[in-house]
Amino acid sequence: MIVDSEKNIRYPIGQFKRPDSISEEHINSWIGILKNFPKQLNHLTNKLNNEQLNTAYRPQGWTIRQVIHHLADSHFNSYIRFKWALTENEPVIKAYYEDRWAELIDSNAPIQLSINALHSLHTKWVYLLKRLSPDELQKKFIHPNGNSKVSLKENIGIYAWHCEHHFAHIDNLIKRMNW
Repeated sequence: MIVDSEKNIRYPIGQFKRPDSISEEHINSWIGILKNFPKQLNHLTNKLNNEQLNTAYRPQGWTIRQVIHHLADSHFNSYIRFKWALTENEPVIKAYYEDRWAELIDSNAPIQLSINALHSLHTKWVYLLKRLSPDELQKKFIHPNGNSKVSLKENIGIYAWHCEHHFAHIDNLIKRMNW
């Protein structure tokens, strides 16, 4: 069982809550988050040293370095899911073991590699998202964990939340450690 303080560290902004009705305002706001995230992440982390980058944001959690590399891995996967949903009829997407990916050797790489990748990816992703029609935003993919259908407009919100969720992990650790 997670006690409140651990839960607050693990989910500092809470879990994603899908609005009952996703409006154009929601979508535009979420796209804005995606657009600005790489620059904000770079600003937050660019003065951290290796010891700080190798500090876990919570007990049994990932290090800041692993979180940043996870963001690139996860967002690339999401972008591909958008492409599948736009070109196939409700495709079943490929899930992956993000915990195992976080243990791979490239999770020790300099964070700037993933921050640069996020900048390029988000620039292209936002370009795509801003040009999707209402019908395209309704398209769905099926996540194999639970066979849940996820619309593209909902997935924009999920990934805006994902940005803010992991940003808060890093920001809160920096504040707790007085860095």
